[in-house]
Amino acid sequence: MTDDRSEGQPAGQAPEVAPAVAPPDRGGRRISRRGLLGTAGVGAIAAAGGVGYALGSDKSELQPTSHSAQAVAFEGTYQAGIVTPAQDRLHFAAYDVTTDDRDELVSLLKEWTEAARAMTAGREVGDGAVAGSPYAPPDDTGEALGLPPSRLTITVGFGPGLFEDADGKARFGLDGQRPPALAALPHFIGDDLRPERSGGDLAIQACADDPQVAVHAIRNLTRIAFGRAELRWSQLGFGRTSSTTAEQITPRNMFGFKDGTKNIKADEADALDAWVWVAEGDGPDWLAGGSYLVARTILMRIETWDREPLLAQEEIVGRTKGSGAPLSGGDEFTEIDLEAKNAEGEPAIPEVAHVRLAHPSLHHGARLLRRGYTFVDGNDELGQLAAGLFFLAYQRNPHTQFVPIQQALADADIMNEYILHVGSAVFACPPGVDGSGWWGETLFG
Repeated sequence: MTDDRSEGQPAGQAPEVAPAVAPPDRGGRRISRRGLLGTAGVGAIAAAGGVGYALGSDKSELQPTSHSAQAVAFEGTYQAGIVTPAQDRLHFAAYDVTTDDRDELVSLLKEWTEAARAMTAGREVGDGAVAGSPYAPPDDTGEALGLPPSRLTITVGFGPGLFEDADGKARFGLDGQRPPALAALPHFIGDDLRPERSGGDLAIQACADDPQVAVHAIRNLTRIAFGRAELRWSQLGFGRTSSTTAEQITPRNMFGFKDGTKNIKADEADALDAWVWVAEGDGPDWLAGGSYLVARTILMRIETWDREPLLAQEEIVGRTKGSGAPLSGGDEFTEIDLEAKNAEGEPAIPEVAHVRLAHPSLHHGARLLRRGYTFVDGNDELGQLAAGLFFLAYQRNPHTQFVPIQQALADADIMNEYILHVGSAVFACPPGVDGSGWWGETLFG
């Protein structure tokens, strides 16, 4: 949600920045705790585009570009799609591996890598959609024919079930290779997790500026996986809910608040090393240079939130809705002052406010690199919007970063009255590949 957790080269125009909206005159007023607790909720979204960047294999190589049609380099020290400037669209998919044959799994990962290398470059998979034999299914499904790469990135992750079955028995000869941090997340207060929206042995995150390009990527990888892995669950997303470069303006989530103001940015090399990239010695050698991904599907009670007074919304979040400034004062990027008091001598940022409970100072400095998306999946059985946040966060260790932060939020965050976590998964994302490499080579090679 709106908290402080925190590669393309086309030609276009930088986005127009909307004028700041002046915050209301609070006049020392505040909504009573009873008023906060008496209701529950979510609003409109303003997704923002931005100037892109091309990242090469050197993590410090940032080349400013304009907007969307260019290709993002597939090879590199790290997988693309993590610090890559967040694109506008997402198709995420989790798979169960159905084969017990190690060689078949390795073959799948190699075929996936080659397909991803082609699609991210704007090429068709294999012999393409129309150039192969007319008497056999095409190698490419064809719906992206004529479309540019649209900054497509495809990122892979490995779930705990890839290493061990439900009885703890090693799979695919991977004895001792499951990183200790790749363990199931604990159950948090208020979770209503649904098996059909949780878990998975493999994950694919496809991000692009064109939804058809992202969907094309998942469709083709799913087709390639036939007989070896099957789709477990998937999620479409639009309107990024964080920025991964300083040049991108901060987007808004479905509550209408700016989201990801203090997100880790691609040029914060020290923060990336401290909080995102797995280092040598953190676990098995194969994961060094990789990262852990936590994915959470969060339903937002739109209709209830929309009836909440503005002042209540701001005190629930801990920031002003217009400018995104913290209630402790300043502008959007002013550091939050958790000690600041209001005119009544009470904390300017309420004790149960979202940004307070998620603040790094309360979690040994822990930060996350978020790149989540808004979703709307039609309506629910009550006729209300089935909408919310598909939370994606990369980190060095989910059990020392995401878990304590989420535990604090689950215990006391007043925003819990307006949201519901219904899906959850954790994956270990291996390092990037070179020109001849393939996903999982450091693990299976």
